[in-house]
Amino acid sequence: MPSLDELEKNTGFTTAVKGKVTFLPEPDRQERAYTVISVDDHIVEPPDTFEGRLPAKFADRAPRIVDKDGAHVWVYDGQDIPNVGFNAVVGRPVEEYSFEPARFEHMRRGAWDIHHRIKDMDLSGVYASLCFPSFLPGFAGQRLQLTTKDPELALAAVRAWNDWHLEEWCGAYPDRMIPCQLPYLLDPEVGAQEIYRNAERGFKAVTFSEGPHALGLPTLHSGHWDPIMRACAETQTVVNLHIGSSGTSPGTSDDAPPDVVGVLFFAYAMYAAVDWLYSLIPVRYPDIRICLSEGGIGWVPGLLDRLDHMLGYHRMYGTWEGIELTPAEVLKRNFWFCAVEDPTTFALRDRIGVDHILVEQDYPHCDSTWPHTQRVLAEEIGALPPADIRKITWENAANLYRHLVPPEVAADPNAY
Repeated sequence: MPSLDELEKNTGFTTAVKGKVTFLPEPDRQERAYTVISVDDHIVEPPDTFEGRLPAKFADRAPRIVDKDGAHVWVYDGQDIPNVGFNAVVGRPVEEYSFEPARFEHMRRGAWDIHHRIKDMDLSGVYASLCFPSFLPGFAGQRLQLTTKDPELALAAVRAWNDWHLEEWCGAYPDRMIPCQLPYLLDPEVGAQEIYRNAERGFKAVTFSEGPHALGLPTLHSGHWDPIMRACAETQTVVNLHIGSSGTSPGTSDDAPPDVVGVLFFAYAMYAAVDWLYSLIPVRYPDIRICLSEGGIGWVPGLLDRLDHMLGYHRMYGTWEGIELTPAEVLKRNFWFCAVEDPTTFALRDRIGVDHILVEQDYPHCDSTWPHTQRVLAEEIGALPPADIRKITWENAANLYRHLVPPEVAADPNAY
């Protein structure tokens, strides 16, 4: 796990405003033109997330919040994991964004309180949301598993988070939240059994690592992950690959300004798409559904062009020999893409596949469109045909994640 100093160096955010906490004026409820399902939001796990959810023998090693040097810090198996303030910046002025460890009262309450989250979704006009974990578990649950050397504790912690997510976070508002589980990464056979078990419990997705090799785990090309991939395909569990779930982000030279990392952030989604495509996982499991979360859509048409160009090289490389569909056709069949703010690329929606484009709000992170999500969508897709707007704003997500939207909400975004 990178230190706070490393995070600050890589992003340019400093702790110069340490101790200063300002909340912007409370926004009014936004005018609603669209029913919206956001397929990428985040949770800052509340202090009681793990309470009573791990076996008694792990009570002293389970994740818990302590007050340390004026900040709320998670302690897990004897190690400190800071509750990084940058995970929850909505409602705060940008000059106060920081990687400084934060207190819960320094975050907008919707970051960690499900009841306030629903209120904030109502403010910005988002009907339903799929939420990823934050800094404590890691986007793919890797921190709960690679921080400890005890695989039994790791499995118990993953199960505890999943239980909490299903029962407390999604269970409080099942019509408004789409359950997304953490995977168990340390044993693919056990991980597969968890996918089957959780599918029966109502989980619709799993947040997997975009590049497990970068975490020190076996590569996608090794076949190691096939039991989990098979389970996902058989249960229709969507494999979400969130930007940063490999613990890395694209960059250039060490002395490049932090803006470079920020601008290139989307690029790992393209790298991940190519890596997953040529792992042949979606060829071996043609029913698998892979969603590139927070990756944007601007790069997709260019990648499709490049894949078509590479057709002439397939005989030389041999990787794709004997496969009926082209790589571009498999990409368009098995992958879904999440628009953050991609106004130019919507003109190429048919090239991408209009049925495979989703939208996200990214609450409560710095890229979030909250509380202006409805306005942003109107500016970017308001001129598109109504049928395409419906697909992009909610129908594609409802179909992908098998999340029912009531007819009255589908017809009228003000019906909830």
